[in-house]
Amino acid sequence: MRTTRTTRDGHSGTGPGAITPDGCAVELYERLLVGDEPDVIASRTPEGGSILELGCGVGRVTHPLVARGFAVTAVDESAEMLERVRGARTVHASIEHLELDERFDLVLLSSFLVNTGDEEVRAGLLATCGRHVADGGVILIQREAEGFYDDLPRESPMRGTGTIRIASEEIAPGLRANQVDYIFDDAQWTQFFRTRHLPDAAFEQVLAEAGLALVGYLTPNHAWAEAAALVPAED
Repeated sequence: MRTTRTTRDGHSGTGPGAITPDGCAVELYERLLVGDEPDVIASRTPEGGSILELGCGVGRVTHPLVARGFAVTAVDESAEMLERVRGARTVHASIEHLELDERFDLVLLSSFLVNTGDEEVRAGLLATCGRHVADGGVILIQREAEGFYDDLPRESPMRGTGTIRIASEEIAPGLRANQVDYIFDDAQWTQFFRTRHLPDAAFEQVLAEAGLALVGYLTPNHAWAEAAALVPAED
C-alpha cells in the first residue's frame, strides 16, 4: 500500500508502509545496505565501548556495531523504526530533547542530521551530543561533503539493487529543498526534506557555538568529523 505523509515543514514522504515524522520510509530503510560507517565508528571506539547512536533508524548501522561487541544505545523518534532494531538498548525520543543520566565513550550523529535546515534543531542535536559524551570521549558526525550539490539532478545505482535520484534547489540563502527518489523493480519511495550545507568553516563555527571543537576530519572528503566537548562533562 502506497502512503503519503506530510510531516514537518518541508519534510514529507511517499511510498509503501510507514513514513516517519521526517519523511523517511521504514520499509525503504530495511532494504538499504550499510556502507563503511561501522568501520569509521569502530576505529574511534574502544573495544567493547559504549556508543550512543542518535537517529538509529531500523538499525542498519546499529546491528554491525552490536555484532562487533559494542554496547549500543539506539535512539530514534520513530517507534516503527525502533521495532526493527535488535541487540541494542532502544530509546524512543527526539534527539534534540534527549536527557539520559549517563555518558558514553562515543556519541554518533550520522545520516547528515547536522545538515538539517532548521538551525534551532541543529543546535539541539549538537547540544545533545555534548551532554552525553564522556570526559575524554568522542563525538562522531557525518556531514555533507564538499561538492555534495554539484551535478544535480543526478541518478546513480544504490548498493545492492535499485536506483537513487537526487534533485535540489536553493529556496533561501543557504537553505535547500531536496527530493530523493528510491526506485526498485517492485516499489518506489520519495522523500522531501530541507537542508543547510555547511562548508568546513561554517561547520566548525556551529560546533564552537554548541560548546564543541573539531578534533579532525576522518575521511579525505571531510564527510566524517570527530569533535570533542570544550568543557569536560560533569556527573
